[in-house]
Amino acid sequence: MDLIEITPRLHMLRFSIGQAYLWRDGDESTLIDAGWVGAADAMETAIRTVGLDPARLRRIVLTHCHRDHVGSAGELAERYGAEILAHRLDAPVVRGDAPVPEPDLLDWELPLYEHGLTVPEAPPTRVDRELEDGEVLDFGDGAVVVHTPGHTDGSLAVHLPRHGVLFTGDTVAAVQGVTFGVFHVDRDRARTSMRRLAELEPAVLCCGHGDPVTQDAADLLRSAATTDA
Repeated sequence: MDLIEITPRLHMLRFSIGQAYLWRDGDESTLIDAGWVGAADAMETAIRTVGLDPARLRRIVLTHCHRDHVGSAGELAERYGAEILAHRLDAPVVRGDAPVPEPDLLDWELPLYEHGLTVPEAPPTRVDRELEDGEVLDFGDGAVVVHTPGHTDGSLAVHLPRHGVLFTGDTVAAVQGVTFGVFHVDRDRARTSMRRLAELEPAVLCCGHGDPVTQDAADLLRSAATTDA
């Protein structure tokens, strides 16, 4: 796992497939997504590396229910008492009470999807708080939940308007430029969600896959959102 500074308060924890993000508020921290099963030790080390105490991890916000985003959430929460948050519609999947939804794959997505299945399956994981669109969370000087259905029914983004930071989950990717994500259960709804995210005009774009975008993020996202699928 690689640890990459994006801003003094924001770091990316990059795995061979996917990534999570660490945001700091003073001596407290928040994770956006939780990487793979078995990554808790490496994530703990990363938290310490940036001068934070893992015991001050307050919350883990899951952008959606897929294994490479949920993986270590339960273990980290058990260790440090962190709260796990997910959208109401994905919470039953995270808990193991409903199956992971099958994506509507394009032909070229099939080998990528099969490669992604090499990530260990996430165990049933508790969700302490179910989120809805428009809720404001107590970090990042007011983090706004944005429901982005399409990748999964309960996909969400997290917007930090006072910092210009947008965590998109897998609705958007930043692989070879800013692009529409892959493996959506409903491609049309995901495209609509991407257009909504573009309206937020972020200065820093943090996607579920690909490098953070810190230059011309709003323009690149807007262009990608208006490109025909």
